[in-house]
Amino acid sequence: MPAFSEDLPAGGPDKRVSGNILIVDDEPGIRQMLAFTLAGDGYAYSEAGDVETAHGALTRHRPDLILLDWMLPGISGIDFARRLKRDPKTSEIPIIMLTAKGEESDKIRGLDTGADDYITKPFSTRELLARVRAVLRRSRPETDTDVIEVERLKLDTLTHRVTAGDRPLDLSPTEFRLLHFFVTHPERVYSRSQLLDSVWGDHAYIEERTVDVHIRRLRKVLAAHQCDQYVQTVRSVGYRFSTRPD
Repeated sequence: MPAFSEDLPAGGPDKRVSGNILIVDDEPGIRQMLAFTLAGDGYAYSEAGDVETAHGALTRHRPDLILLDWMLPGISGIDFARRLKRDPKTSEIPIIMLTAKGEESDKIRGLDTGADDYITKPFSTRELLARVRAVLRRSRPETDTDVIEVERLKLDTLTHRVTAGDRPLDLSPTEFRLLHFFVTHPERVYSRSQLLDSVWGDHAYIEERTVDVHIRRLRKVLAAHQCDQYVQTVRSVGYRFSTRPD
């Protein structure tokens, strides 16, 4: 199955470099198409056909984003993503997973490893570039405040650590982004589609019920620290974050 569902755009020498992207895919043809597409839109890129080569590329130059294939020889893309997110040196590099696996459970698994977005093959070049732009936009800091404190909760935006009192919370990267959005946008009610646009990005084609799955998981973690009441359901509308009683 081809990775793309439409013709590649023509590149141009007058394009400005708008980011450095590491392409990790074991199929040379797909790497070539991805590279041509990115270069045509003004991105610099490097390539790797396996995890070992990708790791070497990361030690030489830190990319702004990684396009990572799920199925790789040896260590899978999922395991590599998990490893990158656990390493403080690479944990902040955004990752877009590329895969032929299209089931919702696969998407949730990919996002829970720390991937910032998920593209199912085949995909159009316009979709790829839109998602790259969206993820790079979201990866830029939104606030100058490194530590956010709300009641008993404390979020460190640099280390992605969350504590309730002095006790650490074990959150996935997606759950952290969701909680971060909530605490920085308190009291207002957000629909599922608004949360998808704000947390996953306006080009992330994910079912709205995925929001409910992550809300349940976030509440479960918060409940162990008596903070789950902050994430409130507004019937027939959506969710809000509030320290006031529901």
